Amino acid sequence: MNKTSRDPAGTQALAVLVFGAAVIGLAPILVRLADAGPAAIGFWRVGFALPLLGLLALRASGGVGAPSRFALAAGLAFACDLGFWHYSIRFTSVANATVLTNLTPVVVTAAAWIFLKQRPARLFVAAVALAVAGAWMMAAGRGAHAPGADPPLGDALALTTAFWYALYFLAISAARRSAGAAQVMFWSSLASAPALLIAALALGEPIFPATPGGWAALAGLGLMHVAGQGSIAWALGRLPPATASVVVLIQPVVAAILGWLLFAEALGPLQALGGALALTGVVLAQAASRKPA
Repeated sequence: MNKTSRDPAGTQALAVLVFGAAVIGLAPILVRLADAGPAAIGFWRVGFALPLLGLLALRASGGVGAPSRFALAAGLAFACDLGFWHYSIRFTSVANATVLTNLTPVVVTAAAWIFLKQRPARLFVAAVALAVAGAWMMAAGRGAHAPGADPPLGDALALTTAFWYALYFLAISAARRSAGAAQVMFWSSLASAPALLIAALALGEPIFPATPGGWAALAGLGLMHVAGQGSIAWALGRLPPATASVVVLIQPVVAAILGWLLFAEALGPLQALGGALALTGVVLAQAASRKPA
């Protein structure tokens, strides 16, 4: 009997994590459609999500409760994550911005090993390397022909985002040890909102979208935040953060496909191969997470 059949809870957590990662793959598309400033878009994303997250937290056992320092730290890390990432989407392609941001497994795996004493199995390290190589191939596949106003700047911002996303993953994982997913998501989002609004005002961004379509995109981002990041936060209470960080590499594959369909950002052969390698890395990471180090 394999571990999957003996661990239905782990299988359920994996399924929820995959669902959340796929939903988050919609984010860069909605960011492109929302006609407000990059940091302002992040503010509206968590702002629209907060009422629903509050209701979910109130319905959960224990209610909203008090925030832990890890939940608040996750919120600040997420604010930086959204700010850098949304600016990267303005300057480079949807695929590049999303893939480079999701090089997070390198940071998460190393940090989990060093600080949480979660030593990865050799196969898991190889899976991370394969997934990251696939992600790099997707980003590098366009070469000098990458769409965007300033692809090198956008790529650099996306790489910086990977650091903030890693901190967010680790903080959420730590916060989930003492609180439910709804409570953690509510407090982390509440901490993110003012930081993003201050950044948007300081950078002189347009705060309000100019069109009904922009408002619709922002509302969609709020719902996506609840369904996508909420699912990821729930799964992080049941899976190691290093494993989860590799699984969410499904997100850039979804984003790349949608960018191709909606914005004519076609995938070249090297990018298609990179996507296949990234998904193979995800599968291997799951196999490795079921074996002792």
